[in-house]
Amino acid sequence: MNNNVTRRTFLKGSVATTVIAAVSGCASQVKGKQDTYLTGLIARMTLEEKAGQLHMDGVLSPRMVQPNFQKINPFTPNFSPEQAADLLKNQQAQIKSGMMGMMTSPEDIDSVIYAQTAAVKHTRLKIPLIFGADIIHGHHTIFPVPLAEAASFEPELAERTARACAVEATTNLGIDVTYAPMVDIARDQRWGRVVEGAGEDVLLGSLFAAARVKGFQGSGPANSRGLLACPKHFLAYGAAESGLDYQGTSVSDRVLHEVYLPPFKAAFEAGAIFTMASFNTIDGVPATGNKAILTDLLRDEMHFSGVVISDFQSELELIKHGYAKDEKAAAKLALSAGCDIGMVSGIFPKYVPELVRSGELDEAIVDKAVYRILYVKQQAGLFDDPFHRIDEKAAPQQAPAEHIALAREAATKSVVLLKNSGSVLPLSKKQKVALIGPFAKDLKNIDGSWSPFAPQKASVSLEAGFAEKIPAAQLLTEDGCGIDTAIEVGINRAVEAAKQCDVVVLAIGEATNMSGEASSRAEITLPAAQQALAEAVAATGTPLVVLLRNGRAIALEGAVRDASAILVTWFLGTESGHAIADVVFGDQSPSGRLPVTFPIASGQQPYYYARESSGRPPAPGTTHMFQSHFIGIPDDALYPFGHGLTYSEITYSGVTLDKSEVKHGEAVTASVTVTNTGKRAATEVVQCYIQDRFASVVQPVQKLIDFNKITLAAGESRSISFTIKSQQMSFIARDLSQQLDSGEFRVWIAPSARTGEAVSFTLS
Repeated sequence: MNNNVTRRTFLKGSVATTVIAAVSGCASQVKGKQDTYLTGLIARMTLEEKAGQLHMDGVLSPRMVQPNFQKINPFTPNFSPEQAADLLKNQQAQIKSGMMGMMTSPEDIDSVIYAQTAAVKHTRLKIPLIFGADIIHGHHTIFPVPLAEAASFEPELAERTARACAVEATTNLGIDVTYAPMVDIARDQRWGRVVEGAGEDVLLGSLFAAARVKGFQGSGPANSRGLLACPKHFLAYGAAESGLDYQGTSVSDRVLHEVYLPPFKAAFEAGAIFTMASFNTIDGVPATGNKAILTDLLRDEMHFSGVVISDFQSELELIKHGYAKDEKAAAKLALSAGCDIGMVSGIFPKYVPELVRSGELDEAIVDKAVYRILYVKQQAGLFDDPFHRIDEKAAPQQAPAEHIALAREAATKSVVLLKNSGSVLPLSKKQKVALIGPFAKDLKNIDGSWSPFAPQKASVSLEAGFAEKIPAAQLLTEDGCGIDTAIEVGINRAVEAAKQCDVVVLAIGEATNMSGEASSRAEITLPAAQQALAEAVAATGTPLVVLLRNGRAIALEGAVRDASAILVTWFLGTESGHAIADVVFGDQSPSGRLPVTFPIASGQQPYYYARESSGRPPAPGTTHMFQSHFIGIPDDALYPFGHGLTYSEITYSGVTLDKSEVKHGEAVTASVTVTNTGKRAATEVVQCYIQDRFASVVQPVQKLIDFNKITLAAGESRSISFTIKSQQMSFIARDLSQQLDSGEFRVWIAPSARTGEAVSFTLS
């Protein structure tokens, strides 16, 4: 077998060094003989080298030894040059001894080159490393947070932004894997990580999961400008009790299959060959040590052949869960369950050789994990060229212009118009505007969580975006308050500004650290300081437009809920100010729809549209005793899933079916005419929901089965049809089989959940 010789240059301090790395095992030379080659390679490995392949550590940069080193990645610890030199030396020794299989969160491209060179030049078997990082919704260009992007109801948009993320991250970091997309279904808005996914709906979540995998990976895992996707977190992380991060879950196998597995299935079918185990327990067993989940379900039932990595030290957390008595037991339990790579904890290389030699762990389990890791490295193209995602000349470049344009498009399409009383929006560019609130000028809370590699150049603020639309004399800007604190005379200044203007635009919501990992909230309302500001400004009588910056659904109260207009603007990233101003001033029409239900009150959580029917369901809007509701409020949403307005008027004709009786195996077509009766072009998301009224397992009161995003000119009508097939009518039975019961089905074609009139057909 010939060697593939690859030349690369890396920086060590300020000295350029040329390395010739002899890389054995070119994948193209073993095409068709992959299994034989990889098993042969494993046979040559020592127990220590096998255990090393199971280990992931943070990669250190050779630049860290320089006195003037300034870190870019906030995840990089703070070390003195002397400490960095010692740590770098130790890490190099560990790599060269073959005790490392994967590395994470590089500071810069030099880190990757430096570590990879050690692996392919100095290790006995020349096995390349694989590198990962959190590229969730941007690198140099920050795109809207995933929840915001899901509001576009346009999976193709997410595919394009993920593709841009991959191009920038490979160019500037040279990494191979992104720990994304997060595909957890999130139905409790108290949970902080709602912001990372596509919301509460299974269909929408599955479509966005597949789109993002395709976007990250491009033409395939070996694509030099593609990132291997790692859908996470397996499994049911979004079902955390009380919406509390890291908390356990207790869901049935049927619910796992019906709700939480479909987005993973879609991601794997789209080509993902990595996944990440979740922090939570499932029915009392931590996911990272759960053989029923990681082996029986994931590998045997779903036929996943790729690699499972732990979440950050989640294999070590088996001890604190009370599932493993010590590190050695945790290593055995996690590896035996099907967790292939341990993230940062170091317990696999520390204990696996000892466990095998003592007979406590079957070496065949180790070999299977190592095989999967080598297989993924081969699929990633690393045996062909371990440096093929690295381009030192291109690395310093900033975000290309087309990515900036895409960021503006994505941000614009993510904005949701909840309310527009009296058509106060769009604003006229002749109006005098008071831009008030803690996010009016803010630059620190634009990008949202998981944007660690954001460039030094700040994203566009609201004030900057508005300043490009109207003259300075027409724009008064006041903070009014801090995010969660009052400012002395802040409200007084805001009130005076409101009195001088034609309209108030109130920029309020959540700080970046109020959503995301470890950011669960008991109350999903606005901070008291902001609510007080809203009440004071509203009391002036000046028309009030609310711009919500948020990473979850918010329970709106008082003057905010009663504002003339409300726009959900999420965390939109690089082009935030420009995109929001485009919508506010009418250069773009709002087209986003809610991927999560906005509740009336925090105490309704978890509250989502696709709930099972109660045996005592209340009539809509009522609060009768002995019916299912909270005291004092109806069993309703403030704004339902799928809701979103345009700057025009959209009407739906009555839904018609092509048949009223359907036999098993047949489809039925539902149709509606959608008309833009207003004076502006508008984009509408036409949504199709069904309900199986009488089934052997109680079904959701509504289930989204399809949608169609269309643009209508003023006065235009269009007939929209949805073909409803057996698969869409079926459900997961108690024995986990796919089942289709005869009986009555309801169909809605409507602008959101819980709206429109249903028509029915019978399945026989």
